[in-house]
Amino acid sequence: MNKWYIRGVFRFLCGMLMLTVIYSCANIGSPNGGPYDETPPKFVSSTPIPNQVNYKGRNVEILFDELIQIEKPTENVIITPPQMELPIIRAAGKKAVIELKDSLKPNTTYTIDFTNSIADNNEKNVYENFSFAFSTGDVIDTMEVSGVLLNAENLEPMPGITIGLHSDLADSAFVKTPFDRTSRTNDRGQFTIRNIAPGTYHIFALNDVNRDYKFDQPGEDIAFLDSVIVPSFEFATRQDTTWKDSLTIDTIRTVNYTHFLPDNIELRLFKEHFVRQYMTKPERPEEKYFTLRFNAKLDTVPAPVPVNFTPADSAWYFVQQIEGGAAVQYWLLDSTVWKQDTLQVQITYPKSDSLNILRPQTDTVQLVMRNRPTEKKKEKKEGESDPIEFLGIQTNAQSSMNIFDTLSVTFSEPVLNPHKEMFFLEQKVDTLWENADFEFLSDTTNSLRFFIKRPWKYEEEYRIGVDSAAIYSVYGKWNDDYTGSFKIKKEDEYGHLYLNINGVDAAAFVELLNPSDVPVRKAKVKDGGVLFMDLKPDKYYARIILDTNENGLWDTGNYAEKRQPEQVYYSPKMYEIMQNWQVEETWDVNSTPLAKQKPIEILKNKPKEVTKKKRNYKEESKSSSKSSSRGSAGLSF
Repeated sequence: MNKWYIRGVFRFLCGMLMLTVIYSCANIGSPNGGPYDETPPKFVSSTPIPNQVNYKGRNVEILFDELIQIEKPTENVIITPPQMELPIIRAAGKKAVIELKDSLKPNTTYTIDFTNSIADNNEKNVYENFSFAFSTGDVIDTMEVSGVLLNAENLEPMPGITIGLHSDLADSAFVKTPFDRTSRTNDRGQFTIRNIAPGTYHIFALNDVNRDYKFDQPGEDIAFLDSVIVPSFEFATRQDTTWKDSLTIDTIRTVNYTHFLPDNIELRLFKEHFVRQYMTKPERPEEKYFTLRFNAKLDTVPAPVPVNFTPADSAWYFVQQIEGGAAVQYWLLDSTVWKQDTLQVQITYPKSDSLNILRPQTDTVQLVMRNRPTEKKKEKKEGESDPIEFLGIQTNAQSSMNIFDTLSVTFSEPVLNPHKEMFFLEQKVDTLWENADFEFLSDTTNSLRFFIKRPWKYEEEYRIGVDSAAIYSVYGKWNDDYTGSFKIKKEDEYGHLYLNINGVDAAAFVELLNPSDVPVRKAKVKDGGVLFMDLKPDKYYARIILDTNENGLWDTGNYAEKRQPEQVYYSPKMYEIMQNWQVEETWDVNSTPLAKQKPIEILKNKPKEVTKKKRNYKEESKSSSKSSSRGSAGLSF
């Protein structure tokens, strides 16, 4: 064969190969398949038809224009009147299928509220607030009521709580019969009950633990309105604006609509003061003590009875109540006992029965020491004595203390007969140290900690101390001597806040809150205002509690007594306090609706974004182009 012919064929094949490689390099970026779907599914048809009357079936099929999914149907789809037997709710291609298991009530409007559970199958675009109704009688009820549910103590919006109506106005209806109509709160605590018949109703909120739609469990959270509600409507208009883009208005038109009332119901969720007495999990965190915790304060301390060991002495433990009396620490005084890895003791204590009556309960408790510390033996030189192990003492005294601080002293183990004479507190006057009086108090939450209290003044200088061998522990340890000094901060290192309170004419107190919504200071309202002195420079928020019984605490409500929880208001403002700065503000507790009072910065149940974010096609296109360019530039021949 002619060698020139062979060379030609070879060159042709090499050229084709190079073109193929170059073409592949130029197309590394993913091709743009056009605009993304951002529209939610659209209703096409249904069986029965929307708002059909005299429907006798128990199956509902709703057809949409694209494939759909239903997110958590048992949680998000609300059927009213409430169903005692769970219905079957599922997505089947483009259909939503609902199979009702309960028998249908005659002459009743049924509502299937999908809330925000329906979305298309690919881009997850949500069909917001879609609901469907039909009637087993001749009439479709069309009234609606709406409002918001808040936590009574901290005004947090409460999601996922059942809201119910009773046409039976007897007080017993809430505890004996299921709701007539229901809805559920969304992530903003908002609710709408649809397709209500004209009439007069009581409205309730219920954290329905056993799903029977009535308040028959004492531990369930509830809310109720003191007055009845009468659903009504009015014809109204609103302005509907169409935008060309984010800055330019296209058209503004007036739209007629039906305004259902009431639409501003405020319910405050609370749990009644109900405490069952029982023992929680026992603990043995250290070898020398174990802890028994209870869910409520004990009137008498249980005496442990040994099961798998025999103490050398009847006084083999030392008792201290902690955590306000709801827990007991048993310090083991017998070394033959604490050196055992597993202890079994018999405990008899009061426990609530099914009727909430306290009865004696005897349990055998096993206490396991899982991580026993290893003893480190130090080699001694000849003639050297064993090192002295002193009782550990810690104080919170620092070189600079706040004027509102309380001095604390914490021991490493229980001490015998602690009292104020064990310590000395001295104040520096000119150049001399003089004795200063103080209060000595035990900490109800920590049995090893004690407080030394004294009203400090700006720039005062103190020293606190304890002489050696002044304190003796239950394990035979003496303390070493200790002295610490501190100085109270200057006045100009603090700021002050005064709030003029409007709209409150009863006993009340204000709590200052940190950015985590935790109270840091509290003061009573006096003469229409409240003063907070000596605040550390920081950002603060405030809430006020109407203290009906003047006990200085927020108190919950009680349905049987028709007593609402004590009213709480939040200031919508943030107060920034700086050094040597005095701030005075006026706060009208009624100037902002209750649901909008709590600042978003400290709100824990922040609203979730429902609608899918818009996608930036231009940026995605640029990114794809850059990816293609990088791909072709990365090859060389």
